[in-house]
Amino acid sequence: MNFSEYFPIWDQLAPGQREALSGSLVSRAVKKGTVLHGGGTDCTGLLLVKSGQLRAFILSKEGREVTLYRLFDRDLCLFSASCMMRSIQFDITITAEKDSELWIIPADVYKRLMEQSAAAANYTNEIMAARFSEVMWLIEQIMWNRMDRRVAAFLLEESAIEGARRLSITHETIANHLGTHREVVTRMLRYLQSEGMVKLSRSTVELLDEKKLTALRDM
Repeated sequence: MNFSEYFPIWDQLAPGQREALSGSLVSRAVKKGTVLHGGGTDCTGLLLVKSGQLRAFILSKEGREVTLYRLFDRDLCLFSASCMMRSIQFDITITAEKDSELWIIPADVYKRLMEQSAAAANYTNEIMAARFSEVMWLIEQIMWNRMDRRVAAFLLEESAIEGARRLSITHETIANHLGTHREVVTRMLRYLQSEGMVKLSRSTVELLDEKKLTALRDM
């Protein structure tokens, strides 16, 4: 499929704007684990996911990670073009969680597009608002929600993404997503196992009782 089929406002752009945008695109295929954007000083450009899965996270001075959001097919990442938004500084790292294909839109090209096109400006503002809502929801979860509920919610989300009840994932990886220590996650998983909600084995978590996990998440 072409870029035009993944960019929802393509038909609202003028012919010259389409030409400038399509002529600047860089297509990349990356392997799982590839770092696509390395922080606030890096201006990679905007990332539009063709296929695969990306993860955006922040890293503390102590080396702890917390996932801000994930990007799937047709999602556009703005914060990988931090130079385009000088009034907002986000020190975000973006990596490929799966083998992925994507387009990179140069920040200067997209900035000119927003200045010329009301449709592009509105589309960008909508994405920005959605991302801020996700980050605010995350802050609320970290501040007010118990860790057992957060672990249950993460396992249910991961199961939905993967389309499987048996997840190949380490305790360290879950801790990185949730912004906590591996030991805390291990303790929570053992509790869930004792309650018959999950079964643990090496680098694997199997969901046994989704109803109980859902009830715990929604408490």
